Amino acid sequence: MMDFVPKGLFLTKGVGKSKEKLQSFEMALRNAKIAQYNLVRVSSIFPPGAKILTEKVASPKLKSGQITFVVLADIATNEPNRLIAASIGIAQPDDKKRYGYLSEHHCFGATDKAVGDYAEDLAAAMLASTYGFDMDSDVKYDEKSEIWKINNIKVRTRNLTQSAIGDKNGLWTTVVAAAVLLM
Repeated sequence: MMDFVPKGLFLTKGVGKSKEKLQSFEMALRNAKIAQYNLVRVSSIFPPGAKILTEKVASPKLKSGQITFVVLADIATNEPNRLIAASIGIAQPDDKKRYGYLSEHHCFGATDKAVGDYAEDLAAAMLASTYGFDMDSDVKYDEKSEIWKINNIKVRTRNLTQSAIGDKNGLWTTVVAAAVLLM
């Protein structure tokens, strides 16, 4: 049986604009340098032992047309001057034998920081729930080290966020943020 547990991933983001919504999405994928793959959306587990790679290191491992698993956040608007944002949040335990979480979040009218922080919090909350407790009561945030402390488990969080302002002439504007999984 083939091992379908990803060994790594890379994060990417992009913006696209077009008079057609679908083409705007395609342009955002091109801007993110992942349009050449057949993307399959998957849910949000950060595999145990997986490493976060740079796009430069990861992309030679992929071939055009390859079926590629991705956690993808995307949002589009054709409303002039409307702020949109998409983000991938990561909650990764320091203990590499444990799995972590990837979250996808997208919304209208929020800054990169607000959307990114929300995506990180969402990933950490989903991970915390797997340990059987509510993040609000059992997790303390250490601002200096950017580490969530879940009981005695240290979890690092981060995000990748893309925002854009809707085209002033009403073209479709799409933003994407993605975690591309590598086998």
